[in-house]
Amino acid sequence: MHIFIMILLISLLIIVHEFGHYITAKIFGVRVVKFAIGLPLGPTLYKKQLGETEFLIHAFLFGGYVSFLDDETEKKQENKSDNVDIEDIPLDSPLRFKNKKDWQKAIVFVAGVFANFVFAIFLIMLTASIYHKLPTGLAEVYIAKVQKTDNASNIVKADVKENDKIFKINGIEIEASSQVLFMVNKSRFYDGFVSQKIIDKKFQDLKNLNGNKVNADDFLKKGTNLILPKQTPEEPLQINADVAKGWEKFKTDEIELTQDIKNLRDKLKNKKSFTVDEDNKYTSQMIAQALSDSYKPLNITLLREGREIELNNIYTNEKGLLGVALAVKENFMPTNTFGEIVVNSWKYTVDNLKLMFFGLKQIFTGKIDASEMHGIVLIAKVGGDIIEQNGILDGLLLTAVISLNLAIINLLPIPALDGGHLLFLIIEKLCGRKLSEDKIEKISNIFFFLLLALMVLILFNDVYALVIKKF
Repeated sequence: MHIFIMILLISLLIIVHEFGHYITAKIFGVRVVKFAIGLPLGPTLYKKQLGETEFLIHAFLFGGYVSFLDDETEKKQENKSDNVDIEDIPLDSPLRFKNKKDWQKAIVFVAGVFANFVFAIFLIMLTASIYHKLPTGLAEVYIAKVQKTDNASNIVKADVKENDKIFKINGIEIEASSQVLFMVNKSRFYDGFVSQKIIDKKFQDLKNLNGNKVNADDFLKKGTNLILPKQTPEEPLQINADVAKGWEKFKTDEIELTQDIKNLRDKLKNKKSFTVDEDNKYTSQMIAQALSDSYKPLNITLLREGREIELNNIYTNEKGLLGVALAVKENFMPTNTFGEIVVNSWKYTVDNLKLMFFGLKQIFTGKIDASEMHGIVLIAKVGGDIIEQNGILDGLLLTAVISLNLAIINLLPIPALDGGHLLFLIIEKLCGRKLSEDKIEKISNIFFFLLLALMVLILFNDVYALVIKKF
């Protein structure tokens, strides 16, 4: 039921978007032949003629469109139109979209984007009015409990108390519990990744302790006894804030250990020396790699009564657990008065727009993989979960954010999108002549099928994420 509600809310956004095109076209006297929800790539689930416009719902619900007299006339001439009641209206008729002034065409093109933008602000202000607060997207993370067990990490011996705020980890300011979990997971004991710098140091330590027995590429003979250097920490995890927030894919230049090296690492744990038990199995370089995998120290800054408490060289236990329970306090903007509703609703809108533009930048610069792109299927699932757990008001906020996304994406200067139509109009204005309608149609069709291919990829990502229970 909650997923169904979310699907209805998303469908409402498509209706709002297409209504923007529809109403502005009607205002300028353009004849609108069709108003459709979904794309005509499969069966039509519903159709009804109301006045001069036919309203349709297609089975392929990814999108929608309004069709003008010009479009349907061309289809009829090609025997592709199922609308047999189109009148033979003169080519110079003001009912045709192509005969309208450029500024009128531009308004019709951007009207869907504008409608989504206005509707998003309406939903945000409605939620703010009822909820009396809006999320900032930021949170404060506190130590709720220190779990002092035998298997705990060394944090239990540090100066840490309940209600301490986790301010920074390795210089990254903490604004969500997910950042803490990410930093801890990537710094855990025996994660299987080591830097070449650490491997080189361990190899030199081996050589200093064992002299001529150690040679990088030669296999060690059975019975060779090596003194092992002490286990030492690796270098602290150094990432930027965008990676910690999940806005940018985590990448590392460290070397991933093979399963054989991991097995050797486990064999060498807590040993001061090692006697080679088999000929032609290990090299000194392999032993150096195995000895290099330990932990990446966490340098944690706590806030306690306005004072900063520095905890250095903190590490997880061997299960990758830090040994503390976290408490999260989400930050909200108050919306108790009309002024606060207007000002903070606008701030919420601007903050989300900035985040969207940042996300687009990450996609186009390759910092977010195509495998991380998701769409309506996963949105419906996640949105349904949000409505179930937090109520319909959070669902309305998510719908508002999706509406803003829909507006921004449709405004991109890509043929087959509203921004692409606007781009062609601007090019015509700059060139001082009309572009070939045949060429425009061919370019638009190419990008239309590219967008369909992208939809298929996103659909695959959504289904795969649900199958592996990623969300």
